[in-house]
Amino acid sequence: MLFFVAASLHAQQKIIPIQISLYNESTAIPFTRLVTTPIHPGIQIGTEFTYKENEHFRLFQTVNLSYYFHAQLNHGISINTELGGEYLTNSRFSFGALIGVGYLHTFATTKEYVFEDGHYTIATDKGNARIAPSLSLDVNYRIKKIEPTSPKIFVRYQSWIEYPYSPGFIPLMSHINLHIGAKFNLPLNTGK
Repeated sequence: MLFFVAASLHAQQKIIPIQISLYNESTAIPFTRLVTTPIHPGIQIGTEFTYKENEHFRLFQTVNLSYYFHAQLNHGISINTELGGEYLTNSRFSFGALIGVGYLHTFATTKEYVFEDGHYTIATDKGNARIAPSLSLDVNYRIKKIEPTSPKIFVRYQSWIEYPYSPGFIPLMSHINLHIGAKFNLPLNTGK
């Protein structure tokens, strides 16, 4: 349903916005650190559609697919959507805030064992399903100042929660992602 709405809104816009970012994922308390080490790489690709726009403000929604690898913890693939607002300045810069929710499926990066019939055996890892609400802040730089559909580069600080993490032990795990990415628009061929 969400993809149908996205396709119809893109048809009205006559462009398909594509957003790609590389990011560093970390298990950390949100808004306490900006850059974390070691690096746990991730990649995200998505699109967005605008609901309302004027000279200084834009209301939009995103749909994203992402993957990250955290060597000592897990690796995960997720799909999410965010509702965002962007303040457009008179310069090339704009500032945004996004609130979102997503589905995350994680897999262990190490072998897991189960105790059966008096001994341990290697468990089959089917992964874990979780919800992942998020809050993000970003700074954007438009390549062409006067064009609203100008390509842009951005830095995004994203805080998110993985729930349920370990029921009965640790109910949720907080994460931060620091994204560096670009957004560009592909023209939509309407056949006219």
